[in-house]
Amino acid sequence: MMDIIFVVVGLVLLFFGGEGLVRGAVAIATRLKISTLLVSLVIVGFGTSVPELLVSVQAALKGTPDIALGNVVGSNIANIMLILGLSAVFGTVMCGTREIKRDMLAVIAASALLAAFSFTHDLGPLAGIVMLGMLTAYLWWCYHSERKTQAAAVLREHIEEDLSAGEPLLKSVLYTLGGLALLVVGAKLLVDGAVSLATAAGVSQAVIGLTLVAVGTSLPELATAIVSAIRKHSDVVIGNVLGSNLFNVLAILGITGLITPIPFAGRIADIDVWIMLGVAALLAAFVFTMGRLNRATGVAFLAAYVGYSVWLFL
Repeated sequence: MMDIIFVVVGLVLLFFGGEGLVRGAVAIATRLKISTLLVSLVIVGFGTSVPELLVSVQAALKGTPDIALGNVVGSNIANIMLILGLSAVFGTVMCGTREIKRDMLAVIAASALLAAFSFTHDLGPLAGIVMLGMLTAYLWWCYHSERKTQAAAVLREHIEEDLSAGEPLLKSVLYTLGGLALLVVGAKLLVDGAVSLATAAGVSQAVIGLTLVAVGTSLPELATAIVSAIRKHSDVVIGNVLGSNLFNVLAILGITGLITPIPFAGRIADIDVWIMLGVAALLAAFVFTMGRLNRATGVAFLAAYVGYSVWLFL
């Protein structure tokens, strides 16, 4: 019973901690006159992935690499099949713009890179440097290619909508530090509870990481995507998912690999990372051909995700 409480409390703390961290960091960056586009690409993009980062680092340091890897691989599968699937059920998700196609290619490249590392059976400092280098190059490219386009104005509008006018700097700092503290505690509770649950239920840590932990750390993206879909903001829905998947692989596993090497073997390396790559390729087919995800596609994505989840526990 205590294990379930740990998991639930951990998820709640991760949710509110992530919200506080992003809100505070964006407010501070805006007050310091940092570029809106840079804020959106780095602070918002990375900030929303901090829950996954701390969970993966905590799991790796605890000696449970399958939870660290399952968290990222499972989150990326859930982001596309579950989150985009649900969003498409609520309303057609348009995904044919130049920016979406560019980000889609980046997600394919990052997913293929992770799949390639599965042959090395280890994610260590070298892999971390390669991943973070790829992410840095991509962010530089985005920043310089978009700073004079309409995309910058759109991003500025989205960011300013989330900020309170004249919010005191001290309040923003407290949001940032408080959010970070909640994330650290939440990550520890979630990992401890998940490991104990896996042991008690006789389920592998890989399966717990791919399902419970992965979906739990993706709840903020799920909430954002559903609200955005209802409001007909397709660009926010698909952008949120692609950005999250990119940061999950390149930033989270890159940083985790630098901190402590992660053994990359077992079912995640042999099966699930390839399913992640296949799911990304499936989404790319819709992005580059139809340019949209309709309700029928959403239902199919959800059915496939339910089938995948059930198969994991068989």
